[in-house]
Amino acid sequence: MDDEGERVTSGGFSPRRLTRVRDVLSRHLDTGYVPGAVAVVARHGEVHIEAMGNLAFEGDGSGTPMAADTICRLGSMTKPVVAACAMTLVEDCTLRLDDPVDEFLPELADMSVLADPDGPLEETVPAERPVTLRDLLTFTSAPASWWPNRERSRSPTR
Repeated sequence: MDDEGERVTSGGFSPRRLTRVRDVLSRHLDTGYVPGAVAVVARHGEVHIEAMGNLAFEGDGSGTPMAADTICRLGSMTKPVVAACAMTLVEDCTLRLDDPVDEFLPELADMSVLADPDGPLEETVPAERPVTLRDLLTFTSAPASWWPNRERSRSPTR
């Protein structure tokens, strides 16, 4: 049984949580964000695969469904992999989300931020607090020039 009293499979998969994976994939397909998706979950040697939608590389209107063995382009995976590792360390109480990260990443110590989020990038002031692991995991520590929508540049480190 899982923490909610639900029966799980031998590999430790909760049917309710696997349904949530399907629901997330369905929402992405329904919004048109992606034409198809494959999710793979592995635990204790058991692998569960969800494949939905159609192939993208055949162009709009492709009728070829995604499959468990569909080869997909995989990019920008460093952040989620590092985030999963960091959360494992948080779970083990080795790291805490609201601790400064400058001990591990000295280049992030004594950061400067924009004096005015809508102002010129050259006008900066010292940050009111250090960058934390939470800032890095929620991607709120990026320079304002990286955000396509300047409203997002109002970082909590200010």
